[in-house]
Amino acid sequence: MPNAETVLCGIVLHPAGHTRSPAMHNAAYAALGLDAAYLSFDVPPALLEEAIEGVRRHRVRQLSVSIPHKTEVLSWVDDVDETATAIGAANTLVLDGEHLRASNTDWLGVVRALEPVRTLEGARAVVLGAGGTARAATYGLRARGASVRLLNRTVAKAEALARELGADGAGALDELGDAPCDVVVNTTSVGLGEDRSPVRVEAIPRACVVLDAVYAPERTRLLQDAATRGAQTVSGRWMLVHQAVAQLEAWHGPVDADRIANVMSAAFGPEPDVSGHAGAG
Repeated sequence: MPNAETVLCGIVLHPAGHTRSPAMHNAAYAALGLDAAYLSFDVPPALLEEAIEGVRRHRVRQLSVSIPHKTEVLSWVDDVDETATAIGAANTLVLDGEHLRASNTDWLGVVRALEPVRTLEGARAVVLGAGGTARAATYGLRARGASVRLLNRTVAKAEALARELGADGAGALDELGDAPCDVVVNTTSVGLGEDRSPVRVEAIPRACVVLDAVYAPERTRLLQDAATRGAQTVSGRWMLVHQAVAQLEAWHGPVDADRIANVMSAAFGPEPDVSGHAGAG
């Protein structure tokens, strides 16, 4: 049971009903024998500053940051590390003494989810979306030697982000399929709690790997459509798991990453068969 010595951690997002992070992190704490508790906080954008003040006041040691707060949260911290600065978004806050430090592990979640099924060096990647997760995905893919095109509903936003992060091009979502690609990463919220895909099924390249950052439902319409096209699919759980392991290490220190990733995945729940292809992780 939590007590006065229990380390408080958690996640801020809006809405919060779909998050699996508390189950995953608390399972990891139990496996490591840590006296820590991870809570979920549903924080509308207008209350983010107040929520961060609460983090300081209640000594929350580590805070995950999810949609829609990943860029705005940078305004309310004391330090931003080099990676989060380069990405322009943070998904992890750590309270170090009186200083609240921001970092980003989303990019690690993306590349570590993809690398078991596809070499990223030299790959031609397409990132769908232009928000905080798209920033991390673009950064991570480029760091691993892939070229990146950004496609978004609002093309101007994709073009601006491509210039900022040094991506290789930008366009509209319906341009998927106009050029060869090896990897598709969906970072939009389309499909979250609904049976919709951000792109047309016929636009999905047949010989590619498709990662959907959406994990509720886990068998998203995008992944189902990709499977019908013969593409390799990677569940969003593995991006979530791998970025979460890195978050845990940000305040606790090194752990057996493979073991804790498996613990977190088990807490996430059974992995559905999307396509008959092997999953990542």
